[in-house]
Amino acid sequence: MLSDGDSQRVAELMRETAAGELVPRFRNLAEGDIREKRPGDVVTVADIASEQRLAVGLARILPGVPVVGEEAVEKDPGLVELIARPGERCWVVDPLDGTSNFSKGRDLFAMIVCLIEDRETVGGWILDVPNDRMAAAVKGRGVTLDGVPIKREQPKRPPKGLIGYKVRKAFDKQLAPAQRRRLGPLSTLNCAGREYIEILAGTYDFNLYRRTKPWDHAAGALMLREAGGSAVRFNGEPYRPEGPIDGGIISAASPGVVTEARAVFEMVEVPLLSLTPR
Repeated sequence: MLSDGDSQRVAELMRETAAGELVPRFRNLAEGDIREKRPGDVVTVADIASEQRLAVGLARILPGVPVVGEEAVEKDPGLVELIARPGERCWVVDPLDGTSNFSKGRDLFAMIVCLIEDRETVGGWILDVPNDRMAAAVKGRGVTLDGVPIKREQPKRPPKGLIGYKVRKAFDKQLAPAQRRRLGPLSTLNCAGREYIEILAGTYDFNLYRRTKPWDHAAGALMLREAGGSAVRFNGEPYRPEGPIDGGIISAASPGVVTEARAVFEMVEVPLLSLTPR
């Protein structure tokens, strides 16, 4: 089981890595420091250096536990299968969440680490790098934001959400005014880690994604559950990190917000919300 000391060491490693690999490169990237992995999906030298440093440090915290990093999976897709192995443990790492923002000089980026054990997320850490805010959760022990325990209740106003531009556009086009008023303002930060931080902080109430890569969502889903909320697939099943990446996720720090958001989304016909056969 992960000890409190181990959890603190992970948080310290993340801050050290951000200070050494991300902050010095922010708004200081040369042209050759950015490349496309595929159209619209960029990676920078900061991503690579951050992941390498995290992998070395995590190996010291829990020797022998493999690291499934976003950039390592790009080179070896089979690594992601470690997440779904019964009885096994692995770290899952997003060394620079919000790379597109980072590469454009926008201060909306984060670092995410989680620990998977027997296909369940048992530990999660998110560092909002520009603002030095750290969220941390251990399964069954709650979640903290900057060391303060977080519990959220159902808001007494229409819930504010973080969703993609195309889905938001479909809402505005298809929903009747009364239906749309069931939800509050909708926006996006283009950075899942920062969005989970803002939900914990109470700035927003829920988020929605169609693609659910584990390095983006496993830590945040655990945190919102530990805050008293839930994280579910579009079909209503609980989110699990080994599930299909096109299964979707709606997550909030209050189960009632998830229920309300799902009810509204089910009124909208959006191709992006259709499950992809696997």
